[in-house]
Amino acid sequence: MGKIDILKDLIVLELASVLAGPNVGAFFTELGARVIKVENLITKGDVTRNWKLPTEDPVNDVSSYFSCVNWGKQSISIDITKKQGLKIIFELVKKIDIVIVNYKPGDAEKLKVDYKTLNKLNKKIIYAHITGYGMDIPWAGYDAIIQAETGFTYINGTPESEPTKMPVALMDLLAAHNLKEAILLALLKRERTGKGSFVTSSLFQAGVSSLANQATNWLVGRKNPVRMGSDHPNIVPYGTVFQTKDKKELVLAIGSDRQFELLCEVLEKPELGKDPKFKTNLDRVKNRIEIKKILKELIIKHERDKLLEVLRKKKIPSGAVNKIQEVFEHPQGKNMILSGKTGIGQDIKGHRTVAFNFSNEGEDIPVSAPPHYGEHTIYILRDFLGYECENIKKLIAEDVIYARNEKK
Repeated sequence: MGKIDILKDLIVLELASVLAGPNVGAFFTELGARVIKVENLITKGDVTRNWKLPTEDPVNDVSSYFSCVNWGKQSISIDITKKQGLKIIFELVKKIDIVIVNYKPGDAEKLKVDYKTLNKLNKKIIYAHITGYGMDIPWAGYDAIIQAETGFTYINGTPESEPTKMPVALMDLLAAHNLKEAILLALLKRERTGKGSFVTSSLFQAGVSSLANQATNWLVGRKNPVRMGSDHPNIVPYGTVFQTKDKKELVLAIGSDRQFELLCEVLEKPELGKDPKFKTNLDRVKNRIEIKKILKELIIKHERDKLLEVLRKKKIPSGAVNKIQEVFEHPQGKNMILSGKTGIGQDIKGHRTVAFNFSNEGEDIPVSAPPHYGEHTIYILRDFLGYECENIKKLIAEDVIYARNEKK
């Protein structure tokens, strides 16, 4: 990913926690913007700082979960329910470009950090709000619930299994991507008109918009999608996991009849590609059980890596089923790894959230390690807002702010 200087002077205020909102903030840090993450003093920061695996350090407040979307940010801890805490937010708003929030509808107004209030302080701000169900439904948006309610859980799993949640919070990530697009459009609008914007995205709408062919299989084909494991309802063989002789797995993604013919040749069964029961994709969809059984019997005779090498030479879409460790041993996976040291000198690794490239634009933008809770409180107040040291000490003593390693 090449360097993008156009965002180097952009300042983002992140009044969001957990995954969706912080993922939007992470996008801007990786593109060179300055992101100030406001953490709730009452809850002692983003709740994901405590979402840890048993293998993690119980004391370190940079958990693996927190680190997935918080690289490069500056952390300031504030109690915004206090007058002086809210005053700090207002002072920050006057100097920034984008505000990211994920409050339930109505909560931002109660806290006095809603768009109308902040827009009075800075007419050019872009206020980006992620919700669970939109601005009219005041329910909290939890990814697992939204997965269920947008149909993903129902269609995910095997015919024999229960409905199954996906192993990542995909609704959060989809909503974040939608909000990033909205913010970029708002930045373009501001460039042209000088005016800010209020943009929103919801987990529910993001989920529905991403049902793709599964939605139209119902809306057009009038067939209610069901659980099919890794199989594809419209294409065969596509997505099916096959085991090889060395007890490894691979996946095929045969998108054309010619690719199927080539696959049959590689598997030394060329007549299969001309069989009337399997010759076209529609034939294979109708006879998916039979063709899957035949392919499983043929593929298990081969060792995975050798078979994949031949399939790729023939340009037959195929790939290994990798563990996460293997993902980051892949050349393209290695390119996505971030490395750094936290504020207390601990080595840490992470991965980029931005997955596009700008060619011939210089080196990758360096991204600092995820911040400790309140690590930049004093720096932001003193160097960015111009607070005197005595004033900062008073705010710490009154529990308006928290500054890491600072005594009250």
